[in-house]
Amino acid sequence: MAKGRATKATKIELSEVERENLNRLVRRRKVARGDAQRAEIVLRAAEGLNNCEIAAAVGVTRQTVRTWRERFAKHRLDGLDDEPRCGAPRKIGDDRVEEIVTKTLETQPKNATHWSTRGMAKASGVSTSSVHRIWRAFSLQPHRTETFKLSTDPQFVEKVRDIVGLYLDPPDKALVICVDEKSQIQALDRTQPLLPMRPGQVERRTHDYDRHGTTTLFAGFIAAVTAETAVKAGSVIGTCMPRHRAQEFRKFLDEVERNVPSGLDIHVVMDNASSHKTQMIRRWFAKRPHWHMHFTPTSSSWINQVERFFALLAEKQIKPGAHKSVKDLIAAIKAFLAQQNADPKPLRWTKSADDILASIERFCRRTIDLHAKAG
Repeated sequence: MAKGRATKATKIELSEVERENLNRLVRRRKVARGDAQRAEIVLRAAEGLNNCEIAAAVGVTRQTVRTWRERFAKHRLDGLDDEPRCGAPRKIGDDRVEEIVTKTLETQPKNATHWSTRGMAKASGVSTSSVHRIWRAFSLQPHRTETFKLSTDPQFVEKVRDIVGLYLDPPDKALVICVDEKSQIQALDRTQPLLPMRPGQVERRTHDYDRHGTTTLFAGFIAAVTAETAVKAGSVIGTCMPRHRAQEFRKFLDEVERNVPSGLDIHVVMDNASSHKTQMIRRWFAKRPHWHMHFTPTSSSWINQVERFFALLAEKQIKPGAHKSVKDLIAAIKAFLAQQNADPKPLRWTKSADDILASIERFCRRTIDLHAKAG
């Protein structure tokens, strides 16, 4: 009995536009895995690989490769889309969907500040699951809110460029240190012992607690070092004190001076707290011409890298911990500092000052437009 001949694979040739679109599908992070897979099949077919080689490289069957090769050859890029599947037709038309989305964005119920799925379903005459699907498709979450605060500092632009410039391109033979204090850290102990985590059960603790006093952590996060020194970027200089006045801040600056190498320009990034601007502090800096002050814009603590360290400290040590005394709390903070300095990890600042300012400009313009539409 004669054997049938193998069918020769269809040759694929791509235009520049098609190749660019296919490469974009493969590279994009937020794209369906099937779409990226089909694009990769066509790109490899255009390189002259046969169906077996493509199937092995992509991790699909030879039949799948042949199907998408043929569909692309016949319909080009449109052939890579899924064909309409069988099933019940949609009962909610585009006009109804638009009405629900508009009502969600532009109105509110009489008895609440935002719509719920049940409330919207009742007001629109559709099922709760339909509202949920529509909201998910348009990324609507009426129950969620976020906070923001725009700086009103008249020197905002100059200060942003100054500090971001230190992060991205620090001067030669210099050390950049971000300082601040985390005040009123409470030594809290739960009123009853913790119930530890076990399989199928998270750790449990009482909602109430006993207060055992407070302390203030003064910390300096080394953002950058442009010289060979024992101090590494990502390390932290910190000390705890009972209060956070100018006197304590002066003592902390002395501690920082003892722990940083001499012969370098020291650039200190700090906020506009009153304790940072007293005559005592100004005189301290005036006596040290190689120390330079850089103040963050008002209401812009996000630009000070030490705030990121404070967040890690609160998340990993203070909030989940139980401390029976201020002494125990300080010991826990010192242990966290020692661990940080044993393996310092510098923060990588990615956005330039132009990117930050452009983002703020877009936000302001969008806000103005929304307020104008609302009257």
